[in-house]
Amino acid sequence: MYDLTGFQRDLLYVIAGEEEPHGLAIKEELEEYYEKEIHHGRLYPNLDTLVDKGLVEKGRRDRRTNFYTLTRRGRRELEARREWEAQYVDL
Repeated sequence: MYDLTGFQRDLLYVIAGEEEPHGLAIKEELEEYYEKEIHHGRLYPNLDTLVDKGLVEKGRRDRRTNFYTLTRRGRRELEARREWEAQYVDL
C-alpha cells in the first residue's frame, strides 16, 4: 500500500464498497468525491496498475464492460491500512 498513490488507494476503497463495480460506476463515485471530472486516461491506467499489483481482479461482464473486485491481498492491504490509520486518527 505504501507505494500506491492516494488516487489508487481511493480506487481500492470504492471497489471495496461496491459489488463488482464497472469502470464508469467507479468513475462516477470518484467524481462525486473529488468534485471534478475524472478522465478515462487517469482512471483506467490506475485500475490496470492495481490489477498488475495483484490488489484487484478485472472481470468481463460483456464485450464492452469490465468489472472490478478486490483480491484477498487487496482486502488484507486495505485492512492493514485502516489499522495503521487508526493508530493516528481516533474519530
